[in-house]
Amino acid sequence: MASFLDTAVDIAREASALIAEASKRRGLADRSFELKGEYDLVTETDRASEKLIVERLRAHFPSHAIVAEEGGRRDGASEYCWYVDPLDGTTNFAHGFPVFNVTLALERAGELLCGVIVDPTRDEMFRAETGSGAFLNDRRIRVSGAARLEDSLSATGFPSRKRHQNVNIHFYYQLAMLSHGVRRAGAAAIDLAYVACGRLDLFWEFTLNPWDMAAGVLLVREAGGTVTDMHGQPFHLRGKHVLADNGHLHRETVDLFARIYRGNFPAPLPEMLSD
Repeated sequence: MASFLDTAVDIAREASALIAEASKRRGLADRSFELKGEYDLVTETDRASEKLIVERLRAHFPSHAIVAEEGGRRDGASEYCWYVDPLDGTTNFAHGFPVFNVTLALERAGELLCGVIVDPTRDEMFRAETGSGAFLNDRRIRVSGAARLEDSLSATGFPSRKRHQNVNIHFYYQLAMLSHGVRRAGAAAIDLAYVACGRLDLFWEFTLNPWDMAAGVLLVREAGGTVTDMHGQPFHLRGKHVLADNGHLHRETVDLFARIYRGNFPAPLPEMLSD
């Protein structure tokens, strides 16, 4: 397994360097983006990073399946599958907002084996493998010790498509009112990595893709945290939602989410201001 992680680290570092160089060439912002469908952005850098990662993975592990965001896929019968997001946080990257990363993870027959998240703007590499702990650069990391939601800092995200209709606004508001706040930075892999290292106490989101979550979920688990769906049921990479936290907050958060699902809001919505 060590060879899988070592190779993933080398490939992620190379892709991160490509992204960092592209940022410098364009003065950080890559305004030459296109739209995937009606809402989602994609840049030349997304494609270049994915091409590099997929080529390296195929060279090292020719029989492995690959599932990558921009379509660089290699389907196969292998029990091994790599999940690749070559540039998580594309919208941030395109606007010059410095929160984006490279993330890849390996799954075997439904079990996550290893994962890497590299942040080129801060020169930070998060890595984990099953049973061996989670690390930020060369330092072992642990989840936070926050024991109450009212003392917590959390993060979430919203989809590009029809975000004005997204139910998550109710969860966002309640957590924002009942805690130290909610961050919405626009890169799920970074959010999960920050839960793993204790910068955040919990993260939740709806309708993420497997490549958004795979590496970060393993990081949180290996750092001592808990990952389920938002009902507290077992997590699945292709599930409808995810809740990752430090473990201490899990029961309280699941109970709060159950109230919100029922429309029982602890924090009342503010009244509209009159002119």
